[in-house]
Amino acid sequence: MAVFKNSRPALEGGGLVLFDAVPEAMRGEKALKKAGYQVKLVAPPPELRRGCDLALEINLVEQPGIERLLEKQDVLFIEVRPLKNSAAAILELVRVTDFGDWLMVKAANMKLTFEKKTGIIVNTSGGGCPDIPVLHAAMLDKRVDQAPRPRDIGFTLCALMLDRALEEAINLYRGGERP
Repeated sequence: MAVFKNSRPALEGGGLVLFDAVPEAMRGEKALKKAGYQVKLVAPPPELRRGCDLALEINLVEQPGIERLLEKQDVLFIEVRPLKNSAAAILELVRVTDFGDWLMVKAANMKLTFEKKTGIIVNTSGGGCPDIPVLHAAMLDKRVDQAPRPRDIGFTLCALMLDRALEEAINLYRGGERP
C-alpha cells in the first residue's frame, strides 16, 4: 500500500469534488489526505457551486478511487466534475497583501495580519460566524507559530478559513514563498 502512496502524482487538478456542507468537505479532505491522495480545498467556479462554497480539487485520473474512498468513509458529496477549460476559474482560497512591515493573509473572507519581523498577529477580520470574536481574542498578540489553531477551537467555515490564513502566515513567517 505504501508503494501506491509514494507513487501518486503531484496535484495536477482536472477535477472537483462538490459538497453540500462544509463539514463534509473538511471530512473529505482529511480522509483523502490520510489515504495519500493529493487534494486541495478550493472555492469552485461560480457555475459549479452547489451546497457549500468549498470543493476539493483532485487529480481527475484518480476519480474512481477517490469516489470509492469517500463512499466507504461515508463522506457525503454531490458529485465529481471535470474542469475542462475552466481550471483557471478555480478561486485560490489564499491571497497575500504586503503592507510594508505587515503581511495580510486572506483566506476566502477571513483575514489575518501579522508583523513580518516578529510574526505577531496584529489583527484578524472578516466573516460573520459566531465564533469569530472568540478566535480573534485567542489569537491576537500571539506569534503566528504559537497561536492556537482556529480549526481546533472554532466550529464554522470562518474558523476553517482563518485556519488556512494562519497556516499560510506560518509558512511566510518561516520564509516560505507566497501563494
